[in-house]
Amino acid sequence: MSAAKVFVARLAGCAVFDPAGDRVGRVRDVLVVYRRKDSPRVVGLVVEVPGRRRIFLSIGRVTSIGSGQIITTGLINLRRFEQRGGEVRVIAEMLGRVVTFVDGSGSATIEDVAIEQNAQGEWEVRELFLRRPKTSASPFAKGHTVFAPWADVTESSNDDPQSARHLLATYEDLLPADLANALLDLPDERRLEVAEELSDERLADVLEEMPESEQVEILEHLEDDRAADVLDQMQPDDAADLIAQLTEERGETLLELMQPEEAEDVRMLLAYAPDTAGGLMTTEPVIVPADTTVAEALALIRRQDLAPALGAAVCVTLPPYEPPTGRFLGMVHFQQMLRYPPMERLGTLLDQKLDPVPADTSAAEVSRILASYDLVSVPVVDENHRLVGVVTVDDILDYLLPDDWRSHDEDEPAKLLRADTSPLEIVTTTAAASGRGKTHGSKS
Repeated sequence: MSAAKVFVARLAGCAVFDPAGDRVGRVRDVLVVYRRKDSPRVVGLVVEVPGRRRIFLSIGRVTSIGSGQIITTGLINLRRFEQRGGEVRVIAEMLGRVVTFVDGSGSATIEDVAIEQNAQGEWEVRELFLRRPKTSASPFAKGHTVFAPWADVTESSNDDPQSARHLLATYEDLLPADLANALLDLPDERRLEVAEELSDERLADVLEEMPESEQVEILEHLEDDRAADVLDQMQPDDAADLIAQLTEERGETLLELMQPEEAEDVRMLLAYAPDTAGGLMTTEPVIVPADTTVAEALALIRRQDLAPALGAAVCVTLPPYEPPTGRFLGMVHFQQMLRYPPMERLGTLLDQKLDPVPADTSAAEVSRILASYDLVSVPVVDENHRLVGVVTVDDILDYLLPDDWRSHDEDEPAKLLRADTSPLEIVTTTAAASGRGKTHGSKS
């Protein structure tokens, strides 16, 4: 194995290959154990393999580290990674910690950790890349950086939020779902520190990808004003699901602090039974009048902040154009729009075969409609035929999948299905077998 010095932060995201050259996954962290006299010893890597599963790769299975890639023996245990007592993740837990120099020259923050092989062939922490505290009051000033052997410093307790900010820098490019998985892997206290440092919008995106128990844990840790700001940034249906898990008193407090328009949408969703179309829908579809042109509608669904499922079709109604709207006229799918000239009016392109569903339609019936007609979304109307929202495929999946689907063991034997089974049918079968589904009406 190459004995070159390797900096851990540069390993994050590096590809892991087997001896045949096939990529196994990517490095997400390095695992070390502390020793009484010597520097921490590297015991392995945390590797993310396809399916977002994180596994433990023993350092003994690594034959080469360098040139932006890692080579293994090919013998890898795909069991999900579980951190053991005494093990410390370098990126998740060491970076950002404050250390004190044993010579009394002050303190510094760990920005990177260098690992290297010793004479016995073991990988160990050999050197730290540190940043001294800044000496200028300027907001643009930074402390100078130094290298120091592990033996020249001692770790001190650190409640400085800079620790969490430094960790977030390594997660900057992650998609919300991947960042959520990364946070779920952190110790509870560390997870809350990082959540505190996320922007309201970023934290809202991450919460939407987390199990409800962790959502509640993080929201309970936030002050009321910050929690309300985060809820404002969430999709109304996700915010309703989360608020329903809180105590009635805390939920009402947060609703009062939210923006009135956002709170109104959430209150409307909470009024519906959780296992109905009204309880599952989102209240922010694209809604336009009948005289909207194809060009104007295509411009609306091109918005970067619009979820793909909501951009697959636009809803045409009479005024007003905010739920509950005027009378619902119909939907126009984006593929239909692509077949007509830019100045064609949407009122002439309505899908006459798609009927809206009443808000009290059962979730099972909505899933059947989506699966039977290969739809991405279905409109929901009230008793006066006014549009109140749409149920999308992802809304149904969130409902049908078991609460712990993010941590399901992929090693469990799968049922044999027909080759022509639709994705929604597969999910429905899986959820039915588990006997569980998420609802915003269940209390934790």
